[in-house]
Amino acid sequence: MRILVMSDQKSKFLYEYFNPEQTKGIDLIISCGDLEPNYLEFFATLYHAPVIYVMGNHDSRYEEKPPRGCTCIDGDLFVFRGVRILGLGGCMKYSSNHPNHYTERQMRHRIRKLRWKLFTHHGFDILVTHAAAYHLNDLPDLPHQGFKCFLELMDKYQPKLFVHGHVHANYGAGFKREDVYHGTRVVNAYEYHIVDYPEDGAEGA
Repeated sequence: MRILVMSDQKSKFLYEYFNPEQTKGIDLIISCGDLEPNYLEFFATLYHAPVIYVMGNHDSRYEEKPPRGCTCIDGDLFVFRGVRILGLGGCMKYSSNHPNHYTERQMRHRIRKLRWKLFTHHGFDILVTHAAAYHLNDLPDLPHQGFKCFLELMDKYQPKLFVHGHVHANYGAGFKREDVYHGTRVVNAYEYHIVDYPEDGAEGA
């Protein structure tokens, strides 16, 4: 399965210079947050693939204008072609007035609320977040610090893929496009990246 992942920054290559051939064969589009609703709607309209997303720390605008034709998986477990995808948006809490900011404790609570779905689906295959995981390509400042509970999720369920955003390429040394954590492939979706995901052994396959 070929997945187009994106986050934080519009891509002129995909958007302003749109050419159907450039993303031929894309099966699924995943947004890791901080992209305007009309940008996601563009992909839902012109690309022949479902668009799913989690919230970024600047996505309070989605409350008034959610992207049409797209599916929010934030705080949910979504299954596509037998592949189990867990979505957890938002970032570390650095502002008291923002709905998509969470303390470590609050993010753990969000995960606890998903225990039944994780149990009935026997875990998950792909973790989609906005923030990075703690000390896994995150940054030392509080707004860009990752969550320890994301590491615990990967330790317990051993997903094949972890996709996040929030750490931009222009931040310097903190940016890595790809990494590996205990067998889980880690991808920073900043702007866009194409991931080939193996479907062998997917739920229901």
